[in-house]
Amino acid sequence: MSGDEGQLLDDYVVRLDGLVIGYDPNNPLVRVPDLSIKSGEIVAITGSSGVGKTTLLRTIAGLIRPISGTLRVCHSTLPSEPPRGSVGYIPQRLGLVRHASVRHNVMLGARAGHTNPLSLLPSSEVIDNTNYSIERMGLTDKTHEPIRRLSGGQQRRVAIARTLAQSPKLIMADEFLSELDEETLERVMSEVTGYVRSSGAALIVVEHDVSRAKSMADRLLVIDDGRVNPFLSETTAVEVRV
Repeated sequence: MSGDEGQLLDDYVVRLDGLVIGYDPNNPLVRVPDLSIKSGEIVAITGSSGVGKTTLLRTIAGLIRPISGTLRVCHSTLPSEPPRGSVGYIPQRLGLVRHASVRHNVMLGARAGHTNPLSLLPSSEVIDNTNYSIERMGLTDKTHEPIRRLSGGQQRRVAIARTLAQSPKLIMADEFLSELDEETLERVMSEVTGYVRSSGAALIVVEHDVSRAKSMADRLLVIDDGRVNPFLSETTAVEVRV
């Protein structure tokens, strides 16, 4: 491989080659076209409910094994794990520690991305990233509040702050803007897309609202099961330039 080819590969955070996903090899859920996602790029996965959007996201995250094909994430070919802290995942079910404070939850992300997991005391970098991420999500006044006392939208912002504090090279987010009012949604979307553009990370987001997906993404990956597009006889994913 030449130096130029190696540099080109390094520019890609995600590469999908002939990916077929699902839970039953005899009944695949989605066939995905070859797809590469570069540093600083945002791709939105859209499609009707139950068509396989979350399954695709979870497969890229390494939580579900693909039926076939090759999946390369942050320069590691699955099932090999990407470097620790390089991938941030915001699921629909947020996975927050409900009895712990906002600060504790966000610091879990900062520790994942910046410190030895066996270290007892957080470094100054971890503390700074924690505080900055809380501030970015407009939660400074809730820093010491336990998660269980927060609204659904506030809890979602904590989960986003936790991921930003990690400083990942790839963020995967499943309907991460749900439960947010319009003003908060605009702020959160601006902060997350700003992080992606400035850091050279990549963002893959599942978003049912197509107009919203278009407003934030460089490309759409539309999963179509044939009910919407009569020219498709099986479930597939179609790449669309925004």
